[in-house]
Amino acid sequence: MTLSTRFTELSGARHPIVLAPMGGSAGGALAAAVSRGGGLGMLGAGDGDPTWLAREVPLVAEGSGRPWGMGFLTWQLKAGVIEQALEYRPTAVMLSFGDPSPFAERVRSAGALLILQVTGLEEAGRALDLGADVLVAQGTESGGHGARHGRSTLPFVPAVVDVAGPVPVLAAGGIADGRGVAAALALGAAGALVGTRFQATTEALVDPSTARAIVEGRAEDTERSRVLDIARGSRWPSDYTARTLGHPYLDRWRGREAELAADPGALEEYRQDVARERIPALPVWAGEAVDLIHDLPSAADLVAGLAAQAEAALDRAGRH
Repeated sequence: MTLSTRFTELSGARHPIVLAPMGGSAGGALAAAVSRGGGLGMLGAGDGDPTWLAREVPLVAEGSGRPWGMGFLTWQLKAGVIEQALEYRPTAVMLSFGDPSPFAERVRSAGALLILQVTGLEEAGRALDLGADVLVAQGTESGGHGARHGRSTLPFVPAVVDVAGPVPVLAAGGIADGRGVAAALALGAAGALVGTRFQATTEALVDPSTARAIVEGRAEDTERSRVLDIARGSRWPSDYTARTLGHPYLDRWRGREAELAADPGALEEYRQDVARERIPALPVWAGEAVDLIHDLPSAADLVAGLAAQAEAALDRAGRH
């Protein structure tokens, strides 16, 4: 049984498994490993910092020999960034969180697949109007940032599939093993975008303490909030909250976001706590499937394992 889908046909990936372009985690080594394993490795390019791209792109462009891509935070993008990024000739470019219309046509005209992440049906409709080659339907179970008023993956993905018609959809949010990949395919998706699971791999650009926290984490420890963005002075728009593992500042400021934002002393205290290593330098972004993660494999081996587990799950379902 081969997991061939419209997405694998478009992208050239062997398996319908895509690395979420996580800023700070999805560097060139991780993206290359995912692509070598048969998935589609995606660099977490963020705002397209040229120095970061110059360091990380060669690791995947030259290190995998397979299709690869890069993802950007649309609300951060500035004119010219996409032009510079496309010079590296990625297979795909993914745009998330914001208005992709200023960049969509340029991506497509360069011959790269245009992957647009959506968190609602209206957003999906606009993405289709812009000519998206692939949609990513992100559910609220996902780790890291997502829509404040989003929907859960299970009901959201088939709704997007119905709207998308022939355009392939990737499911995102709460997928950390092959059973989740199989479920995404059963919902009509053409693949799965996986984030938290790939943070716990040997190639991820994360501190060892972060990887350890993910392996030891539990779903009930995760929480979606704006508290940590406010405390660390992040410019993320208020429409987006972030799912993380527990944190002392969540306990201290939960439900008091406006008060925190208006308190310079509290913001300085946060910076001092980071400097003194009383709290992690970054929140631990983690989705609700975190308690399905128990080890730190190579990402290439992980892709193969996810694909095999998904095939087995679909085979079992077909016999019942």
